[in-house]
Amino acid sequence: MTTAPLSNKELLALDTSALEANLTQISLELLKHKHLLATAESCTGGMIATACTDLAGASDWFERGFVTYSNAAKTEMLGVPAALIEQEGAVSEAVVRAMADGALTHSQAHVSLAVTGVAGPTGGSDAKPVGTVWFAWCVGGETHSEVQHFPGDRAAIRAATLRYALQRLLGHLLA
Repeated sequence: MTTAPLSNKELLALDTSALEANLTQISLELLKHKHLLATAESCTGGMIATACTDLAGASDWFERGFVTYSNAAKTEMLGVPAALIEQEGAVSEAVVRAMADGALTHSQAHVSLAVTGVAGPTGGSDAKPVGTVWFAWCVGGETHSEVQHFPGDRAAIRAATLRYALQRLLGHLLA
């Protein structure tokens, strides 16, 4: 017996159900510890906060989202030093860690996640090509960070960033 390949709509539905499952687990972990989440987003422009608040009952565990697309917003809203951005670049480990820390400092949250990257199609360089995304998560008083390189167009890179950020957040909450 042969099966037909899944359509793009069916693949998106599978992706959406996996995302919802991760968010449900994230919410349960945060609620269990009476913790709130804050997000600090650059290249995703609020997509992570939107995914969180799409889940009914999110107001019990989602505190706020910072969309800090510009360097000035990172400094003004999160307290990321302008000199750090100038020295390291907005897409860097130092800046994403400062974003995650700043999200906690400027909110009532106990847990944060931050992303900054190059979604394209322009803006990349040899050192930081399109698809480069830095992530940071503050969980249990520790800040964890890592970089990923996602293939695809702008939409694919942003969607991969959303999925990866939440998947790894769940892993840190369960650790």
